[in-house]
Amino acid sequence: MGTKVMIAMSGGVDSSVTAWLLLRQGYECVGVTMRLHDAAPDTRDAEAVARRLGIAHTVLDLRAEFAEQVIAPFVRSYERGDTPNPCVTCNRFLKFGALLDVARDMGADYLATGHYARICWTPSASRWAVRKGLDASRDQSYVLAALTQNQLRRALFPLGRLTKHETRRIAQEQGFLNARKRDSQDICFIPNGDYAAFLERHTGKTYPPGDILDRDGRVLGTHRGAVRYTLGQRKGLGVSAPEPLYVCGKSMPDNTVTLGPDADLFRRELLSDNWVWGAIAPPETPFRAYAKVRYRHAEAPADVEPLPDGSVKIRFDTPQRAITAGQAVVLYERDAVLGGGTIVDVI
Repeated sequence: MGTKVMIAMSGGVDSSVTAWLLLRQGYECVGVTMRLHDAAPDTRDAEAVARRLGIAHTVLDLRAEFAEQVIAPFVRSYERGDTPNPCVTCNRFLKFGALLDVARDMGADYLATGHYARICWTPSASRWAVRKGLDASRDQSYVLAALTQNQLRRALFPLGRLTKHETRRIAQEQGFLNARKRDSQDICFIPNGDYAAFLERHTGKTYPPGDILDRDGRVLGTHRGAVRYTLGQRKGLGVSAPEPLYVCGKSMPDNTVTLGPDADLFRRELLSDNWVWGAIAPPETPFRAYAKVRYRHAEAPADVEPLPDGSVKIRFDTPQRAITAGQAVVLYERDAVLGGGTIVDVI
């Protein structure tokens, strides 16, 4: 028997090509599709690819774990006025948490996904680290920054050295029916992107309207529930003004949303917690790194100060736009992830 790998197969082109690549490399492969919420997953494409490759495939019900580890924190975060990134949480606690436990129980040595990232061993620190995928337009190292050392040593990302174009070409050459399947753009449990409607259905609450204010406290209009608004938002505000206005703040206790000009969105300093360190051991002294505050933001140079309670203060050389509590902040040195945490305050 060869080295056994469990492959998380969503039915998309990325995980399908992941399975094909690992088979070519001589691994013993088994596919699994996770059922994470009540909307049943479309397993047909994953099952069809597994049959074509001649590997076993199963559907695993992880709805209870997903509700506890991903949806509950997501709801709490929005209700306190933050904007969470559930994909980061899901990767740590579901894909490389609950699913990795199942893989271990099934005798699998590794768990593989279709992420565009790489894993490297850092000899100088004796640590595993996530590295950026070679396709910069698809790099997903940001959403993998919370993986622990034990998770990284058992993870495989075969697509890290490919471009999306190469992945689709392989799928077409192999006759996969999902070769031209569109990538998912929204959070899996909110496919229409209406977060507020999901929150109301899930909690049974109605989030009341309140005042929209300018930065001097003057009432400009009425919002439709503060959970519907996120920092930097411009569209859908329902306010007329001589200059463009953006959401620059929210007060959940007061149920207000504050608008201001784009310049009001720029900040230099943040506080973060829930840190997981990657290429370096937990540091004790300040150091320099590049920090990224959103998935689509470019990382920027900053001073990093580890604090005694385990939190980390980051001060950028130049102000960054719309640093948002609830989002992940990830530190890089070249293409290696040094660590990642959650933004809790913007100073």
